[in-house]
Amino acid sequence: MKSIKKRFINLGFLIFFTSVLGGCASSHLPAPVEAVKSGEYNYIIGPGDNISISVWHNPELSQGVPVRPDGKITTPLVEDLQAAGKSPTHLARDIEIALSKYIQDPIVTVIVTGFVGPYSQQIRVIGQAAKPQALQYRENMSLMDVMISVGGITDFAAGNRATILRTVNGKSQQLSVKLESLIRDGDVVANVQMLPGDVLIIPESYF
Repeated sequence: MKSIKKRFINLGFLIFFTSVLGGCASSHLPAPVEAVKSGEYNYIIGPGDNISISVWHNPELSQGVPVRPDGKITTPLVEDLQAAGKSPTHLARDIEIALSKYIQDPIVTVIVTGFVGPYSQQIRVIGQAAKPQALQYRENMSLMDVMISVGGITDFAAGNRATILRTVNGKSQQLSVKLESLIRDGDVVANVQMLPGDVLIIPESYF
């Protein structure tokens, strides 16, 4: 009887231990790139962007303009039009509405030539990166893409203790990532998907 009881205790402990490990893995590690399904991504214009506006058959109204810090643009016949927070197509339609007061059936095309984007669409890298900076998010951007853009990590970085701060549906998450495993060991599992608004924090090693 004692041996049977002992077996049941050991089995219960094994089940509990396995469930704890499984729970930790799923709650702290973001999904690998290939496991994340990306939806349709549309670029959103932000302050500091440069845009080229083309008005068909009206070259005098076609020009390149910067988006001001207040998110607005000014072009011939159109003053203080909100541009930030809109897609290029949305902005083109708004310019057409504004120009329709002066031109019959204007056709406008907007092309973004200098990308900065709104803060909500940027990825910020702070800490022990070779070149800490804010990056404009690109569709299907991975952690490796970010590391290439910032030049990797410094010799003083604790890469496997790095974290991603992410907000999803208004809730903040802190996800562990392993930069050293990704960069130095080529661990593809560590190459996780990045999302707009992510903040990558790379701490300094204790030694």
